[in-house]
Amino acid sequence: MKQLTSYEVAQIQFDKAAKLMNLKKGLQEYLKKPNRELVVNFPVKMDNGEIQLFTGYRVQHNDNRGPFKGGVRYHPNVDIDEVRALASWMTWKCAVVNIPFGGAKGGVTCDPSKLSLAELERMTRRYITEIRPIIGPARDIPAPDVNTNEQTMAWMMDTYSMEEGYSIPDVVTGKPICCGGSLGRREATGRGVMFATKEACLQNKMKLEKCTVAVQGFGNVGSIAAQLIQAEGAKIVAVSDASGGIYNPKGIDVLKAQEHVAKQKSLLGFPGHNKELKLLELPVDILIPAALENQITGDNMKNIKAKIIVEGANGPTTPEADEYLTKKGVFIVPDILANAGGVVVSYFEWVQNIQKLFWDEKEVNDRLQHIIHRAYGEVAKIAAEKKTDMRTAAFVLAIGRVAEATLVRGIFP
Repeated sequence: MKQLTSYEVAQIQFDKAAKLMNLKKGLQEYLKKPNRELVVNFPVKMDNGEIQLFTGYRVQHNDNRGPFKGGVRYHPNVDIDEVRALASWMTWKCAVVNIPFGGAKGGVTCDPSKLSLAELERMTRRYITEIRPIIGPARDIPAPDVNTNEQTMAWMMDTYSMEEGYSIPDVVTGKPICCGGSLGRREATGRGVMFATKEACLQNKMKLEKCTVAVQGFGNVGSIAAQLIQAEGAKIVAVSDASGGIYNPKGIDVLKAQEHVAKQKSLLGFPGHNKELKLLELPVDILIPAALENQITGDNMKNIKAKIIVEGANGPTTPEADEYLTKKGVFIVPDILANAGGVVVSYFEWVQNIQKLFWDEKEVNDRLQHIIHRAYGEVAKIAAEKKTDMRTAAFVLAIGRVAEATLVRGIFP
């Protein structure tokens, strides 16, 4: 069976919820499509003096509820379809947690591991210059994503500010603290996954401290989620990254794994490392896919043994696998709810930048927990009322909020 693109997956998820809502066809077609798509091809001078051409993207899906918001990723597989899907998921994610942003996403097709720090900086500054006409603190606010980080955001903020002639910290989020970043932002997505996992355990009458957990993806999201869930008493028995994974039924010391990755840049060489580990198929209570899209598919869905799946990544489960696992009784907390912690605290950072007033970390974390708890309850209520799964319920909630804003604002002119 042909594997669906991420954008096709996003469209199927949307259509399922729209059908349940009896959304009018014209409105349905409008909300599905991005408002704007920008593709840029730009040259970068490499360290050896040669010129290399890069392709970058910025897709702005919908801003009827507020400015566009979404990360920028650097990865060899970045293409327009992936960015379209991620932009649409951002729209629904912001609406699910009820923050006043719309969805956008950006990316550059590249392998950042093969670029020096100086080359990454030049590429980042050129990319942000190319998309500068359509971004801004009241228009579209980029943030970190796969293979981008606080340093990337500092370069972006500096480039935009230099061209404007004064410092504009609120043009991006996920910045270093010294450049106007927010306390708690780096851990926010992983912390949100932890909060969502606790809510799922409560709903399914499972005690988190008695659960075994496997985490696919040991980057910022997966490693922080694993650390925080372990701190709640759960047993992290498996973690993995692009190099392979570690499985220990007695439990893994997540902090030691984090220290290893900080030094070696991957899990390779950590005791028990296995290049062939099929982490997704391990016998665990909770599975957290926190890597890339299309990881749980028709090829491996019948081998999934977890009782609960909490989607730390965007789009890790295909519609085919989603339907099969739901019928099988696996409880899935969808990405647009489970990993929304990052955009929630990005919103907090943006608000703090505008107000020129910063919060302490406890206030950030407390506000995040409140929002995830509220959103989870709203989604669970819709799922119960409409007798549907959590993903469809989350889309119903999100689409309803965006549709309402669209209809109240009206169609211009």
